[in-house]
Amino acid sequence: MSKLRKMTIVSLALLVGTLMLATPGGDSLAQDKVKLKMQAAFPSSTKMFESFAIFNERVKAMSGGRLEIEVFPGGAIVPSFEVLDATARKVLDGGFSAAAYYVGKNRAAALFGPAPGGPYGFDWIDYFGWVHDGGGLELYQEFFQEVLKRDVVVFPITPVANQVLGWFKREIKGWDDLSDIKCRATGITGEVMSKSGMKTVNMSGGEILPAGERGIINCGEWAGPAEDLSMGFHQVWKYYYMPSAHEPATVLEILINGDVWRGLPKDLQEIIKSATWETTLRYQIMTHRNNAVALAELREKGVQIKRTPDSILAGQMKAWEDIVADEVAKNPFFKKVLDSQREYASIVVPTRRFVQVDYDWLANHYWPAK
Repeated sequence: MSKLRKMTIVSLALLVGTLMLATPGGDSLAQDKVKLKMQAAFPSSTKMFESFAIFNERVKAMSGGRLEIEVFPGGAIVPSFEVLDATARKVLDGGFSAAAYYVGKNRAAALFGPAPGGPYGFDWIDYFGWVHDGGGLELYQEFFQEVLKRDVVVFPITPVANQVLGWFKREIKGWDDLSDIKCRATGITGEVMSKSGMKTVNMSGGEILPAGERGIINCGEWAGPAEDLSMGFHQVWKYYYMPSAHEPATVLEILINGDVWRGLPKDLQEIIKSATWETTLRYQIMTHRNNAVALAELREKGVQIKRTPDSILAGQMKAWEDIVADEVAKNPFFKKVLDSQREYASIVVPTRRFVQVDYDWLANHYWPAK
């Protein structure tokens, strides 16, 4: 065999080997599989946990099986309110949680999804706009990395959207009626509602129904019709009030340990980012129909669906404004985030209202309010 022919064969062999390594079926990708252990802060019975499963399915499919997430429900490895700290300590590779659970660490947490009033009129689309186009994601990362000193990476996901007021044992007529009620309410919502004289109790979702059954609380709030039906609150309470101003733009979050994130190949990082977007849209689309079906079922089960009195909505906003004034004066990071949100909202919210026909106007044209 000539020297030239030998060189050609060797070159071809090297080329084939390189192509195999760069091809999805190649050995290098077979060895490049990653499995992450992540826990939710929510019970497996909830629709929110279903969105976690959707996220995992999309990550696995888009990565061709290279990245798989082992998902655990709230409390399976650590208590629901400890998902952030467990992720930072690498007890978990990641978590599926809510910023509302960190208000006790710093009240600025309330501005990353569960803020009363939006804030400034935000719905979840406006909030996502601020996060991705208004500098919010950088502030979100700064909150964890520098303010809370937790080495995690965060991505918003799964909008719970406008939460309802909640469940009660009796009919309520206004803000003053709340003063003798003991209710489950977490984070800043608890602080807002306590301004009415309500006694609020902070507990995870899985604890609400048992606490109601034992009479520890006589009121509970969680999310919306579909989520609340799956939690079984109608078994204890028969008065259900909506809407509410306490969390009109609630969005959840994916947390990933900083070292784990930095160790992922760039393409897997991008797949995770894309999966949060797809899950977000899919969940919100599902929620609209799920809520409609759930409300019909709740009525059949004898639940009294009531509209929240205007004095309660006004009371929530007044309470929130008092909290904001106090917090801005002493918490520079709270003010920094709030100023950023106000700047974005001042441009987007009034314009959306001017450009779009009011949802209620069109809805009432076809489906007059009863």
